[in-house]
Amino acid sequence: MTATRTEPARRADDRIAEARSRDEPGASELSTPLDLLLSEAGRGPLRRFLPGMSGVRLAAGLARRPGAVAGRAAGLAAELARVQVGRSEVGPHPKDRRFADEAWAKNPFLKRTLQSYLATGQALRGLVADANLGYGDSQRMGFIVDNVVEALSPTNSPALNPKVLKRTIDTGGGNLLAGGRRFVKDFATSPRVPSMVEPDAFSVGEDVAVTPGDVVLRTDVFELIQYTPQTTKVRSVPLLIVPPTINKYYVIDLAEQRSLVEHLVQAGQQVYCISWRNPDARHADWGLDTYGQSILEAMTAAQDISRQEQVALLGICSGGMIASMVMAHLAATGDLGRVAAFSLAVTVLDQHQAGLPSALLSHKGAAASTRASREKGYLDGRALAEIFAWLRPNDLIWNYWVNNYLMGHAPKAFDILYWNADPVRMTAAMHRDFMDLAVRNALVEPDAATMLGSPVDLGKVDVDSYVVAGIADHLCQWESCYRTTQLLGGDSRFVLSTSGHIAAMVNPPSNEKASFQTRDTNPPGAAEWLAGATKVRGSWWSDYVDWLAERSGPERNRPRRTGSAAYEPVCAAPGTYVHDR
Repeated sequence: MTATRTEPARRADDRIAEARSRDEPGASELSTPLDLLLSEAGRGPLRRFLPGMSGVRLAAGLARRPGAVAGRAAGLAAELARVQVGRSEVGPHPKDRRFADEAWAKNPFLKRTLQSYLATGQALRGLVADANLGYGDSQRMGFIVDNVVEALSPTNSPALNPKVLKRTIDTGGGNLLAGGRRFVKDFATSPRVPSMVEPDAFSVGEDVAVTPGDVVLRTDVFELIQYTPQTTKVRSVPLLIVPPTINKYYVIDLAEQRSLVEHLVQAGQQVYCISWRNPDARHADWGLDTYGQSILEAMTAAQDISRQEQVALLGICSGGMIASMVMAHLAATGDLGRVAAFSLAVTVLDQHQAGLPSALLSHKGAAASTRASREKGYLDGRALAEIFAWLRPNDLIWNYWVNNYLMGHAPKAFDILYWNADPVRMTAAMHRDFMDLAVRNALVEPDAATMLGSPVDLGKVDVDSYVVAGIADHLCQWESCYRTTQLLGGDSRFVLSTSGHIAAMVNPPSNEKASFQTRDTNPPGAAEWLAGATKVRGSWWSDYVDWLAERSGPERNRPRRTGSAAYEPVCAAPGTYVHDR
């Protein structure tokens, strides 16, 4: 299968170049966290730490405020003096696990080292605030300063970390030898970050992605999995899940009792899921239209097999962006009646000021990145994993630096991190199309983008929608996800889950700490929505099951088999494409 867009694709390259040449004020705000990953992953790993013009504007801002700089320096000097005489009250956050060892509080040298580090970090971060920068520059310089400060933490040094010192004595230095071997292994190939999970910690189809089902359709682009019903009665209208295009689908089908698919099937929902192929250079021309057409093909198959005129649609992250454009295409062609309910999870459609990652993307970076992927034919998923890790350096870099290299331990087996380390390449055309959407914030303006030849106007998508976000999501900021409720034309139920980008999705009812917030109306602003939201104990999965059931038609006897005469099962789930590396 080849992409259907040719001239529009060429115009997308021209628009990126045009936007780059304009260098509009605040242009860095017109981007999504997803597109930061796509932009930075196509460039050198060190470039994201270069301040560029943001550094120049920081220096200029501080030069205009010499009094603030002098006050900040004097405050730091005074605090360091108090540290040395043992009178400083500076201390780590109670929940900062890096400094949990009692030696940081009881050993005079280590206590002074820690307090000096914390005071210096506060001063450096304060200088960014003193410069009074604009949104994009402030976010970019804050990112760089935060990474520098976190890298300089005394816990990252084998000579200062008390846990490492104790283990070195206990093992006679064996921990550092083992850690050195792990370091060489990890940094020999991409992504050049500490391993978060061993490559053989899980096996797809045995430990993860184990919900029973069959592949009932295979094309060049995707496999369609139909899950085996586990209840006597099922809802008539099936649910089709459109997963991200930059990771494997099984984030929604992890281990037993941690699988959204399993939960839906056990609640009587018929479930189908797309498993995207891991493309290579041969598939460079697959763009948004290619993937949009694939969603339509999957919808047709689900409708035919279930003998229904409608499906419910759930899009996740980048898959949600494509699904939203497909919904607009259906509205433009008069076929929106094919969708009974529309759901989006951790998906940003309005890309204006989408948090830290959005501010780090520039038009120049977008153009450079698309050139690099065009030459190669695809964007390497391992590079995306590296960028993802550096967005949360404490949790995903330095935590494993200490554990793997200084302590000499193997990382713990964790299914989410295994999934995160199992990425999918992105075709050059898809990369270019996503970057074009980001540069123009095209999904916000009616008719500014197209899908399969139809203008995209999200306001004409008047199907009921369910929009879920994670309150601690560092990729898809929840406030940006909330703005989707103002774009879609139908009634939207917005749900704010606990946790971050991935854990918000993997949020089973068995999680005793799970909760979510929601309310009956959606005012224009996210802050106003939050002020009137109600907190509900438990997982949003249960709430979603109830919402979906109301829109999935009456119950019927479960089908006796998977597939149909026109869609005979090809193989058992999880299929073959999920194993491609």
